[in-house]
Amino acid sequence: MSTIDVSAIDVHAHYGTVHHQAGDATLKDRLMTGDAQTVVRRARMANTRLTIVSPLLGLMPRFGADSVAGNIEAVRVVAETEGLGQWVIVDPLKPQTYDQAVEMLAAPGCFGIKVHPEEHGYPIVEHGGAIFEFAAEHKAILQTHSGEQNSLPEDFVTFANEFPRVKLIVSHLGCGWDDDPAHQVRAIQASKHGNVFTDTSSAVGITSGLLEWAVAEIGADRILYGTDTPLYFAPMQRVRVDNAEISDEDKRMILCENAEWLFNL
Repeated sequence: MSTIDVSAIDVHAHYGTVHHQAGDATLKDRLMTGDAQTVVRRARMANTRLTIVSPLLGLMPRFGADSVAGNIEAVRVVAETEGLGQWVIVDPLKPQTYDQAVEMLAAPGCFGIKVHPEEHGYPIVEHGGAIFEFAAEHKAILQTHSGEQNSLPEDFVTFANEFPRVKLIVSHLGCGWDDDPAHQVRAIQASKHGNVFTDTSSAVGITSGLLEWAVAEIGADRILYGTDTPLYFAPMQRVRVDNAEISDEDKRMILCENAEWLFNL
């Protein structure tokens, strides 16, 4: 039986203009850019019914993003675009984003909090306590970029173990600053309360054997479908899961069932 007819939920996506560094956009930036309509169109190509986005305006350029304006923009864009949900960005270096999150988390289109220590320029070990305490207070799911030195999955797990009610997605399965693809898997193995997950949004995720190895190590119930669209081509990310050498039951869990449970859909 094929899983291509399974309607997926993409838990890790964006929309907007890619600008890795301040200054003029490079050709690579322009190729990775996509507005909300582009994201939704590609989601349909990948048989995806819901795509949860955070605005690139609030994440880029590195160390220069306007997370406050990005959150405001995302509320409008998500409301206007069928098929999208929102992550509200919390940047601990911009306290106003905490105030925004209080309001936005109460909205039906908001699914949780996005943090990005690398783009915003802080080590999670210094700010994780405040972020997790806030998430616990507001019963919010946390999704984070992970795999680089400010955002090591292992460092996030320290806080996840301290705050067992906070569900955490250490994104980008296989992503590691040191070319080690096991960071996210080891973090989940080190978690004590079953509240840590990862997603398939890394470009490294198309590596032969990686998804299959991760399922064997931590189980399909710890892995969510994510594309990092528009930076990567969503239908390509979908094909990798549909054709993985794992059971159809595992594929369904990754593509939608885990997200349905996590977000109480």
